[in-house]
Amino acid sequence: MSAATTSRTGADGHPAGRGTVFGETMLGTLRLDDEHRVRRVRLDLTVSADRVMRLWGTTEARAEGRVRISGWADDAGARGELQISPLARRRIRYRVEFTADGRRLTLDGWKSVSARRPVASMTVLPYTLHEDGAPIGTGTLRFPLGTQLLPFLASFRFPRSLRPDAFVTPRWRGEPGRTEVWYTTVTDPDTGSGLWLHHELTAPADGSEPYAHGWAAVFPENGPVRHARFGPARWSRAESGFSAGEVSVRPGRLAGSADEGALRWDIAERPGGAPLFTFPRWSWRHPLLPAAHMLPAARSRYDGTFTHDGRTLTLSGAPGASARIYGHGNARRWAWLHADLGGGDVLEIVAAVSTRRGLRGLPPAVFLRLRRHGRDWPRRPERAAAGWAGAGRFRADTTLPTWTVTGRTALRRIRVRVTQPPDRTLALDYTDPDGRHATCRNSERADAHVLLERWWFGGWRTEAEWTLDGTAHAEVGTR
Repeated sequence: MSAATTSRTGADGHPAGRGTVFGETMLGTLRLDDEHRVRRVRLDLTVSADRVMRLWGTTEARAEGRVRISGWADDAGARGELQISPLARRRIRYRVEFTADGRRLTLDGWKSVSARRPVASMTVLPYTLHEDGAPIGTGTLRFPLGTQLLPFLASFRFPRSLRPDAFVTPRWRGEPGRTEVWYTTVTDPDTGSGLWLHHELTAPADGSEPYAHGWAAVFPENGPVRHARFGPARWSRAESGFSAGEVSVRPGRLAGSADEGALRWDIAERPGGAPLFTFPRWSWRHPLLPAAHMLPAARSRYDGTFTHDGRTLTLSGAPGASARIYGHGNARRWAWLHADLGGGDVLEIVAAVSTRRGLRGLPPAVFLRLRRHGRDWPRRPERAAAGWAGAGRFRADTTLPTWTVTGRTALRRIRVRVTQPPDRTLALDYTDPDGRHATCRNSERADAHVLLERWWFGGWRTEAEWTLDGTAHAEVGTR
C-alpha cells in the first residue's frame, strides 16, 4: 500500500510527488479492566504517508493491517492513523480501529521519544484500548529489534504518490468508438451476498451521440440472482465520476436505482491501498492498447444499503473493490478475477484475446497482479503478458464452469482455479461502440483456489495458499 497523492495530482492520475510506505510489526500484551488475565497481542501495520517522511517535522500517515489478540480478536481490516513527529514533538502517536467479538474498538497510544533512552523510547508503545470513547483496558506493545529490524528497514518505499479519487474522473475526450467503465464488486460478510454495480459510457463508432447506461445485480447466498439495467441516458460530462439520471459514481460514494426503484443503493466507499494497474501503467495514461484496466485502490470497504424487491442489505465494512476500464470495446474472449485474499493481499487477473487482426488468433494474454505484503508480483504487468518471464509461461483456459490460470517467473509460480457455479452466474449482453455484441457470464459468489510456490534449493515449495468459498468475483466473456 502507498500514500495518496498531493493536491497537484492530475485527473489522469499522473503523480505529483512521492510518498512514504513502510511495514511495522509489534508484539505485546493487553489487560482488560474486567479481566484478570493478560492477553497476547500482535499488531501488523502498513503505514503510508502523502510525502517523504520528515524526521524534523510532523508527518500524518494512514495505517492499515491486522490486529490479533489471543482468544478474542483477529481483524485483518484494522485501520487508523499515525502522527510521526520524533523531533518536533518528540512522539509517534498511533490510533488504530478494529473489531473484536463484534465490538468496535480503538487502540490509542504513543511512543515518547527521548534522547536519553533512544532505543527504548522508539520501540515501546504504551496504549489504552477504548470502546465508544471509554477506556476498557491498557497494554504495551514492543518492536522486536532482533527479528523485525531488517524487515522493517527493507519495507521502506518512496513510491510515486497516486490518489484513488483522481481515477474516478472520466478519460473520454470526445473520440468516437470508445467505451469507459466504472464498476464495483462487493461481498457482504454477514449474509454472503455479492453485489455488482456496472456503469458504462459508450461513444458509438459512427459518431452518434454518446450514452450512459449500466446495471446493478445482487447475488444472494440463497435464491436466484437479481439484476436490472438503467439507462441509456444522455451523457453529460461530470467533473468527476459517472452520471446517468439518478445513478452516480462520485469519489467515496455510489448511489442510484434501477427497474423503477425495485433496486436502490446508497453506498459509501473507503479506498484502501495504492492503485493497482492490471495492465501497464503507461497504457492508462496513453491509450495505445485496445483497452486498459486498473483499480484506483487495490481493495476498499463499503458501508450503506442495497435494496432489492423490498429487502434491504445493510453493508458495514464489506470488502470489495472498484475498477476502471477504458478502450475500444470488449475483447474477443476474456476472463477476469478479483480475489480479496485477506490480510491486505489481493489477486487481480485479466486474461483476454484481442479483436484486432493479427491478435485474435493468439491464446489469451494474461495480466496477473498479486499484491502480497504490500508488494506486487510480477513486478511489472508486462512480464506476465509478454515479458521475458511471461511469454508462454502465463496461460489461461477460460472454459466454464471452471477456468484456470497458471504462470511462473524465475523463482515463483502460481496456479489459480476459479469455479463459477451456474446457479451463481449471471449472463448479460454487452454492446460495443461498433455495434457488435458480446456476452459475459459473471459471478460475484465464485469459488477460487490460489497456490503460490517458490523455487527453493532444487524444488518448488508452497509459499502461500488461499481458498475462497463464494467470495471471489469472476467473469468470462465470449462472442
